[in-house]
Amino acid sequence: MARVPRVAVIGGGPGGLYAAALLKRLDPAREITVWERNAPDDTFGFGVVLSDETLGGIEHADPVVHRALQAEFVRWDTIDIVHRGRTLTSGGHGFAALGRRRLLEILHERCASLGVRLRFRTEAPPAAQLATAYDLVIAADGVHSLTRAAHAEVFAPTITTHRCRYVWLAADFALDAFRFETAETEHGVMQLHGYPYANGAGGARSTVIVEMREEVWRAAGFEDLDERQSAERCAKIFADALGGRPLRANASSWTAFRTVVNDRWSHGNTVLIGDAAHTAHFSIGSGTKLAVEDALALAACIEERPELPDALAAYESERRPVVESTQRAAAASLRWFEELATYTDQPPRQFAFGLLTRSRRVTHDNLRLRDPDFTRAVERDFGCPPGTPPMFTPFRLRGLTLRNRVVVSPMDMYSAVDGVPGDFHLVHLGARALGGAGLVMTEMVCVSPEGRITPGCAGLYSREQGDGWRRVTDFVHTRSPGTAIGVQLGHAGRKGATRVMWEGMDEPLPVGGWPLVAASPLPYRPGVSEVPHQLDRRQLDTIREQFTAAARRAQRSGFDLLELHCAHGYLLSGFLSPLTNRRTDAYGGSLTARLRFPLEVFDAIRADWPDDRPMTVRISATDWAPGGTTPEDAVEIARAFVAHGADAIDVSTGQVVADERPEFGRSYQTPFADLIRNTLSVPVIAVGAISSWDDVNSLLLAGRTDLCALARPHLHDPQWTLHAAGAQGYEGPAAPWPLPYRAGSRPPPAGRAGDPKPRLTLR
Repeated sequence: MARVPRVAVIGGGPGGLYAAALLKRLDPAREITVWERNAPDDTFGFGVVLSDETLGGIEHADPVVHRALQAEFVRWDTIDIVHRGRTLTSGGHGFAALGRRRLLEILHERCASLGVRLRFRTEAPPAAQLATAYDLVIAADGVHSLTRAAHAEVFAPTITTHRCRYVWLAADFALDAFRFETAETEHGVMQLHGYPYANGAGGARSTVIVEMREEVWRAAGFEDLDERQSAERCAKIFADALGGRPLRANASSWTAFRTVVNDRWSHGNTVLIGDAAHTAHFSIGSGTKLAVEDALALAACIEERPELPDALAAYESERRPVVESTQRAAAASLRWFEELATYTDQPPRQFAFGLLTRSRRVTHDNLRLRDPDFTRAVERDFGCPPGTPPMFTPFRLRGLTLRNRVVVSPMDMYSAVDGVPGDFHLVHLGARALGGAGLVMTEMVCVSPEGRITPGCAGLYSREQGDGWRRVTDFVHTRSPGTAIGVQLGHAGRKGATRVMWEGMDEPLPVGGWPLVAASPLPYRPGVSEVPHQLDRRQLDTIREQFTAAARRAQRSGFDLLELHCAHGYLLSGFLSPLTNRRTDAYGGSLTARLRFPLEVFDAIRADWPDDRPMTVRISATDWAPGGTTPEDAVEIARAFVAHGADAIDVSTGQVVADERPEFGRSYQTPFADLIRNTLSVPVIAVGAISSWDDVNSLLLAGRTDLCALARPHLHDPQWTLHAAGAQGYEGPAAPWPLPYRAGSRPPPAGRAGDPKPRLTLR
C-alpha cells in the first residue's frame, strides 16, 4: 500500500466523495479532507444513470454505499423513440437512475460516518499549495478544473467545444421509459432526452435535457430568454412528451458540451479524476459513471502499489483505455445528435435503429438479443428476406448487381514487376473472390510509371499490364461467378518514388527514383521527401489522357467497376485539399476551383467507360489537420462528383499530410460516410476499422452506408465473408461456397477439451 496518510480532495462531486470514502475505508488512520465550494444541497442537473458494471464495482468495494443506492434506484428497461408523431419502443436495455442530490447525500453520509472531513462553501487552496502539505491531492474539480488549468503545461489538456447547445431541466412526474423525441420547428430540429430518476414517497421526477444546434438555438431566440422563460418555451415545444406539464429549472443555463482530453493525468502527487481528467457526452450517460470508476481504480491502485508514483501511473494505465473507448462511443453519439437533421427523413424504424446504435456500443446482434421483435421489424423494412442478415442483401449500381454488401477494400500489395500484376495478384485477389465478397477491389493501379507510389506498384499503362489484369478478372468471373471485381485508378503525385511499405513507409527511394509532380510544390514530408514540380496546363492534359487510356485498358481487361482515387494525398487528392493546393490559377483557391481538375479527369473517364458499368470515387472526407478539408467540404466534393455521374462515394479519411492526427477507433471513418449519405441521399461505401460482421449489419440497417469495405480482416481471413455467413447460420445465394471448398464450409470438429463431467454426484 502506498503511504498517503494525508489526502486532500478538491471538489465534492460523486468522484471526489467516493474516492475519499474508499481511501478512508481502506485505511481509517488517513486524514482526508474534501473541499467543496457549494453548499451540501447545491447541485446541477437532476438525475444520474449508473450501469450494472459500475454498481458491481461499488458492491465489491463498499457494500454500505451499494445498499443505499439500491434502495433509491428507479429501474426500467425500455426506450421510447418519437419520430414525427410515431412512438417506437425497444425493450431489454436495463437502466438504473437516482437523483444527483440523493446520490451526494448518500456519499456525504458515508464520508461522515468514516471520518472524512467535509468542508462545504469553501474554496480549496490551490493544488500546488495542497501538494506541499498533503501526501496526495485528488483534483475532482470538474470540467472547468482550476487544477488542470494551473498545471496545463504538464497535463496538456485539449478541450473541444461542440456544435449543440443544451440545458438540464426536470419534470415533476416519472417518465415510464428513456425517451428521445424530435421536434422539427420552423427554426430547425430540436431534441429531448428524458428519463425518470425518482418515483417513491418523495415524489416522482424525471430529467429532461433539451438540445439543438447552435444556429437553431439562436434562430429560436433562446439566447434572449432567462432560465424560467427557457423552461416554459421547452415545455411548450415538447408538450406531447410532457403531457402538457411544466418543466422546472435549477441553475439551468444553456451551454455547449466540451470534450476534455489530457495527455497526462498526474503531476507529482496531484492526480485528476472525473471531468477534470476527461469528459464524455451525456447522451451515453457516462459522466458520473466514469468519475465513480476512476475513484474505484485510484483507490485500488494506491492499495496495491507500495509507492505513490507507481500507483498513479498504474491508475492512468488502467483507466485511460477504458476512458478513451467511452469517449469514442460518446463522440459517435454526440455527432449523431449534431447531425440529427440529416436523419429525420429516414423511415421511422431505421431512424430508431440508428439512434439506438449511434454510439456503436449497441449493435444489430445484441439488439437482436435484447428485443428480437423490434429488430426483425427493422430488418423487414430494410428488405431482408426471412433468415437473411442485412449484409447478404443485394445492391445495384447501374447495370451491376452486387450479391452482398461486402467489399474487399483496395490494398497496396507492392508486388508487381514493372507494373505487371503476376501470380501473386492472381492468388491474392482470386482467393478473396472465392471468399464470398460481393465486390473485390484491386489496389491503386497507377496510370503511368511516374504515377507509381513504389517500384512494386501495379499499373495499367501498357498492354502487358492489361493482359495481366485480364488473367485476374477471367479467374474471378469463371471460378467465382457472381463476384464482381473493380479497379481503382490513381496517380501517386507527391507521395511517389518511395520504398515498399515493409522497407520504410513513405521513405524516398535511395536510388532509382523519378521526378514527382503535384498540384503545388509542397513535399509530403518536409526535409525528407522530394519537392514536387507544380503541374502546368500541358502536363495536366497529359495526365488526364493517361487516366483515360488506363480506363480504356481497364475496360478491355474485364473490370466490372472503376473507382477514381481522389483520396489519401495522392495526385487528385492533392488538388482537393487546401493544405496541398496553393495554386493561384483556375485550379486553386476556392473549393470549386480545387475540384476542377479531378472533375475533368472523372468526366474524361466517364465518357469512355461503358454506360452500364458503375464508377465510384474515393475521397478523404477530412485531413485530420487544422485548415484542411472539413466534413462540410467533403459533402460538397461528393455532391460535385455525383452531379458528374459518380454512382457511389467511397468515403475514407486522412493520409493527406504527414502531421495529421486521426481519431483512430472502431469504425472511426464511418461517420463521414454517414454524413454524406444522409445529407445527399447518395450511395456510399464506408471504410475504416470495420472489423466484424455485426458492425456491417449495424451500419447497413442504420442507413449509415450502402456497402462496407474491409481491408485487414480480409488479409487475416480471405474467406471472411463466407465465415461471417456461417457464424450467422446463413446459407443462401449471397454467400455460396465454391464447389471444391464446400466440404470445408463447416469448421472441423475440435479435439476433446477435457474429461466428461460426471453424470451423477453422490454426497
